[in-house]
Amino acid sequence: MSALLSSIPLTQPAPVGDRIPVAIHTADPLIGAGVTHHLGPHPAIELVDLTADDSGHTCDDGGVVVVFVADTLDDTTLMRLRRLMRRDGARTVLVVHRLRESDLLEIIACGVGVVLWRHEVSATRLFEAVTAASRGEGDMPAELLGRLMTQIGSLARTIPGGTAALTGGLSPREVEVIRLVADGFDTKEIAEKLSYSERTIKNNLHALTTRLHLRNRAHAVAHAVREGYI
Repeated sequence: MSALLSSIPLTQPAPVGDRIPVAIHTADPLIGAGVTHHLGPHPAIELVDLTADDSGHTCDDGGVVVVFVADTLDDTTLMRLRRLMRRDGARTVLVVHRLRESDLLEIIACGVGVVLWRHEVSATRLFEAVTAASRGEGDMPAELLGRLMTQIGSLARTIPGGTAALTGGLSPREVEVIRLVADGFDTKEIAEKLSYSERTIKNNLHALTTRLHLRNRAHAVAHAVREGYI
């Protein structure tokens, strides 16, 4: 195999209106065809080709959601995922059969905030995941989020000063919000808990991720852990 991952060639029409541009990356053309079958007919989706040329450039100019399908994340696949996120700046839906414990924080650090188990993929679930990724939101299976939070708790205990080791960079409100994000609450639930409007919460998260150059909410949680906020 010349490359671990390949982009599925697509023949959809040019983007129209507010459709979400989506590219599919997988090592298995049959799986790629299945994902195309799920997403292709949806009127809100525009399938595109992200195949890189010999110079390393892609036909994409930003804003693409990549559906990245893998069985497991071995070192080679992780390297390809990192390169995709850093070079192309794509927002990614990771569809995977299983994950090692060591992979969880790694994918969050890469900027992946949306993960689906392969056995749970359906047209509806895949569209929900793509939509979440396009908005910069997180979406993970509950059991995976639980495993992630266990790792975050263990990591926080290794940081000097523990959860009290707050340094400059986040306002008290942002700390409250990011802790609730880490606990798995969505925007509406966070707004209700903190007695703010949903718009205020969205603005806080947008300001935080923009200021610190973070890709999405899951990446913000990983940053907060590394800096000792939670």
